[in-house]
Amino acid sequence: MRHASTRTAKRLGLLSGAAALAVTGASLLPQQAQAGPGDFQRGPDPTEQSITAERGPFATAQTTVDGPTFKKGTAYYPTDTSQGTFGAVAISPGFVSPEAVVSWYGPRLASQGFVVLTLETNSGTDQPDDRATQLVNALDFLVQSSSVKDRIDPNRLAVMGHSMGGGGSLKASELRPSLKAAIPLMPWNNDKTWQGDRVPTMIMGAQNDAIASPASHAKPFYDSLISAPEKAYLELRGQGHMVAISPNVTIAKYSIAWLKRFVDEDVRYEQFLCPAPAPNQQISEYRNTCPTG
Repeated sequence: MRHASTRTAKRLGLLSGAAALAVTGASLLPQQAQAGPGDFQRGPDPTEQSITAERGPFATAQTTVDGPTFKKGTAYYPTDTSQGTFGAVAISPGFVSPEAVVSWYGPRLASQGFVVLTLETNSGTDQPDDRATQLVNALDFLVQSSSVKDRIDPNRLAVMGHSMGGGGSLKASELRPSLKAAIPLMPWNNDKTWQGDRVPTMIMGAQNDAIASPASHAKPFYDSLISAPEKAYLELRGQGHMVAISPNVTIAKYSIAWLKRFVDEDVRYEQFLCPAPAPNQQISEYRNTCPTG
């Protein structure tokens, strides 16, 4: 019995040693790098002046993009690659609207540190679901096959859209829950229920919108976003449906802040979102869940 006990003890000792060696060896193996706070920050510390400026700190260029699963578009991108890759956002215009009406977002957002693709939809009469498919297809083409793919972090993507394009951006968020942010602008969609949408979403409405009135579209959409980790609703005072198709400082400011906060995880921009801005000459109403750092 004593010999059996001795053999057992030796066996247990060997097993313990092997386990310890395995743990030690595992700790010596290369570990996959995890992104930490600030890893995706691009550009200098933001100020009210920098976020409302017509151009941000990055010089930009643009190129025409033709993809097999969407009609065409224009990619705007920072020329500087010294800070690493950038997040990307695809933007759809609204019903019977050409790409040109959303083209102002391209250099404005790209100069703040994003790759931006403005779309020419397959048809002017494409419905929101069609526009949603084109948005996600365009993002896939950007990161997989486009001439700017090496500038993009494929894990940090977002969508925007105006009117039916805004309704499309809500649907795109359902189709692609890995998106980091969505910004529907004066969104129009017959579907009012987005309980399954899990993408941080800022909806912008226009107080005097007679086409997609906030009471019938933007506000019900916002209220239905019960699964979104963060959400906000911004209503532009005295404005109508077409306010988003030409340069607007308020739209640009809060779009940049939302994309920076959730695509770049850049908490430096939280100051523009939380505490919520009070109603003023530009904003008639603002609701949010207040992002947390």
